[in-house]
Amino acid sequence: VLVTGASGYIATHVIKQLQEAGYQVRGTVRSLSDSEENKDKVKHLQELCPDAAHKLELVEADLTKPESWEAAVKGVTYVIHVASPFPASQPKDENEVIQPAVEGTQSVLKACVATKTVKRVVLTSSCVAVNWSNTNSDKVHTEEDWSDVESLDAYAKSKTLAEKAAWDYIKELPDEDKIELAVINPAYVMGPVLHGSQCTSMEVAKRLLERSLPAVPKLNFAIVDVRDVAAAHVKAMTSPEAAGNRHLIVNTNMWMKEMAQILAKEFRPQGYSVPTVNCPYFALWMSALFDKSVKMILPQVNKVHKFDNKRMKEVLGIEPHDAKETIIDMAYSLIENGFIKKTKKYRGPGGIEETKAEEEKKEEKTEEKGEEKKEEGGEEKPKENGDAPADEKKEEEKKEETKADVEENKEEKPEEEKKEEKKEGEN
Repeated sequence: VLVTGASGYIATHVIKQLQEAGYQVRGTVRSLSDSEENKDKVKHLQELCPDAAHKLELVEADLTKPESWEAAVKGVTYVIHVASPFPASQPKDENEVIQPAVEGTQSVLKACVATKTVKRVVLTSSCVAVNWSNTNSDKVHTEEDWSDVESLDAYAKSKTLAEKAAWDYIKELPDEDKIELAVINPAYVMGPVLHGSQCTSMEVAKRLLERSLPAVPKLNFAIVDVRDVAAAHVKAMTSPEAAGNRHLIVNTNMWMKEMAQILAKEFRPQGYSVPTVNCPYFALWMSALFDKSVKMILPQVNKVHKFDNKRMKEVLGIEPHDAKETIIDMAYSLIENGFIKKTKKYRGPGGIEETKAEEEKKEEKTEEKGEEKKEEGGEEKPKENGDAPADEKKEEEKKEETKADVEENKEEKPEEEKKEEKKEGEN
């Protein structure tokens, strides 16, 4: 199996799952030079599955160099084409993103046809190719839908045009050259990071944990776990029903504030000041003047895109990970891999439970000392939390709040903003 863009966020998970399933895997990278950066990249990729029956083979190939793909696909049975340019900010010329995406996909497909050994290509597209222009929040989009290219930004346009180019190319092939094509259309991908290079999928969790924004933009995401996305690629590679079809890979829709609340509960006790108050549009607009990545998200504020995952479950047999698990696992992986600094209170995965256990022990000791004083002095022990278990629980939750959260909640808010937040909470 050939996996393109081997060092990418999704591709590393695809390679790992393929190796665990016993496949012989070849991956493409843009360079295999002896630079320290490349040495680290290669080392990391080789260690994705230490017990693999076959060692990962790496070859050089570039989307902008059509001639590089002939050697890359030689002798392979399946190709999983994940590689695609993703800009950190809107490019001045959209063709900087569109051209390598479209022409690179065509180059890979042409090489697959020429080698005569490839049975099926699995192409990584995106949900933005299904819908990124229709913002009717009541409509649930399916694989039958396509985005209106004219209204898309550079990245969404590149994914849409690259997928359309792939379907057109396969359709026009003569019968003797036919190969199968299956397309994966994942939503916003989250979950644990396996590689050591920066990727766009990290941005939401990273910005919240680092508090790079003082408040949370009113953004809604259709999210999915990267492990489910990888599994979808592997299943689509051999599933008879997957050939000739698109597959939306999505779990659920979540507001960024909901993600922030999940992270706050887990990481505030570990020293991370995660914001949970919504950011007014004007403040976000001001931030966009100085931050190009913020500027990219402005058009999506308050918009909801819903997608159907019936084919994911029924054809590929994938039951998605719990969304809370996805978000927390991603956050821990960012910290463990050095993308986010560890605080002095950081305890690591499972550490929050240890912290709670320690706090419970301290409380038990305090109660024991109180009982001893009561026996010695004959005075009745004062009740701090009341008799009801519910009161004790509230007191415990209160202790877990950080100073940042307290300050946020102390701020006076206009009545209109309070109503708006209450309404959003109900949604």
